[in-house]
Amino acid sequence: MYSTDRLTIRPFSKDDIHDVFTIYQEETCRYLLHGPWTTEDRVERFRKKLLNQSLSSESGLSLAVVEGDRVIGDLSVWYTGMKDTVEIGYSFARETGGKGYATEALRGLVKRLFIEYDIHRIQATLDSRNQASSKLCERIGMREEAHFIQDYWNKGEWTDSLVYGMLMADLDPEM
Repeated sequence: MYSTDRLTIRPFSKDDIHDVFTIYQEETCRYLLHGPWTTEDRVERFRKKLLNQSLSSESGLSLAVVEGDRVIGDLSVWYTGMKDTVEIGYSFARETGGKGYATEALRGLVKRLFIEYDIHRIQATLDSRNQASSKLCERIGMREEAHFIQDYWNKGEWTDSLVYGMLMADLDPEM
């Protein structure tokens, strides 16, 4: 668990299910690999987040981004299989866009990953149409390293993928 100027980042608790269900609606899931959560599947999907309480080679880490008393975002981290390399994923409530919450939360996360977990490389893979996510990666110091053309079949169509990456040397000392 850690805090930024405006946010608390912590593991999910069972009381967070409603806020997280609100995040994973149609617009947020547009560029994700999965569709929106439904009333029928939300308990099972949320249960998986509750199980991801620590980062290890066997388990990913899921963290709630809390502003005030409300979960407004979801951060995920998992090892890729390459030595000391993790991938990050993130989703935020639609109404929080443009307020800098995602940038603030991710800056704190990447700093902690490099320093506390001794990570060598952090990467993010995203749908190339997701311009907001591309800009977020760049704001936190990641660089675009690859653009794969129609490399992923998802939701009935071929999509392009972007891979962003950063090393500890890319970390802004002001973060």
